[in-house]
Amino acid sequence: MDESFHAATEAEMIAAGRAFAARLKAGDVVALDGDLGAGKTHFCKGLVAGLGSDDGVTSPTFALVQEYLGGKWPVFHFDWYRLEDAIELQDIGWDDYLDEEGIILIEWSEKFPALLPPSAYVLAFRILPDRVRHISLARR
Repeated sequence: MDESFHAATEAEMIAAGRAFAARLKAGDVVALDGDLGAGKTHFCKGLVAGLGSDDGVTSPTFALVQEYLGGKWPVFHFDWYRLEDAIELQDIGWDDYLDEEGIILIEWSEKFPALLPPSAYVLAFRILPDRVRHISLARR
């Protein structure tokens, strides 16, 4: 299942995340890879809203994980950008999060691809020359 789509504005990126949320089920992992400013966090804002939560979504760069509990399922939003090695993830309970019946979002998942479950959705975000974002989706 390879797909791709484009978003020209923040609002379109949020709408894409909202639409993507409709295909998710409890326990799904969504890996988001791409450069800074490619739209990963805006996509997450839409996804969390699409699951029925009105929690304010921010990048968890310094917290490493944000939890949004107000929707259909809990959402655990990770940012692996600052992590140096996979042991740090184990220390914050990565395996426990995988056992939850929620949705896991991971920004910068390309740092530790071996930690992604085989069923993860992988979204690659690219900024095109005209500043439009291209998002390609694959299922592992």
